[in-house]
Amino acid sequence: MNDKILSKHLVKLLAGGEAHADWKQALVGLSPKLRGVRPAGAPHSIWDLVEHMRIAQWDILEFSRNAKHVSPDWPSGYWPANGKVPSDREWKSSLRKFAADAAAMQKLVASPKTDLGAKIPHGTGQTILREALVLADHNSHHLGQIILIRRLLGDWPKS
Repeated sequence: MNDKILSKHLVKLLAGGEAHADWKQALVGLSPKLRGVRPAGAPHSIWDLVEHMRIAQWDILEFSRNAKHVSPDWPSGYWPANGKVPSDREWKSSLRKFAADAAAMQKLVASPKTDLGAKIPHGTGQTILREALVLADHNSHHLGQIILIRRLLGDWPKS
């Protein structure tokens, strides 16, 4: 398989929606009052997960393209402060940044200048292919959690 075909499939994987809801579908119609609610027994709210996904995606993107990037502290730097409920401004800003970084990663993967299998020079053996797969896997995992939380809160559309 050549890189052009592989990159095309990776872009679709990163965009989501092939086998399950994409991030926009997972959040459409979400009641603002439920963004910061943690259902009984759940360790995270939808806001926690959205912000975690944004931070992790940004970190993976920047690591993939910027030798000077410094990752946040683990795990505290990858999660919002406990109990924080986002303002509308923070919520919209987070979603805009998430969308922009998702598009930037897709663009990096799709670029004919990107050698998907080449080791990232400042890494420890990682490749753009690996980073794209890790990102898609990570986002897919947390999107499932978001949908489950919405179901637990009675805020998921009935099918």
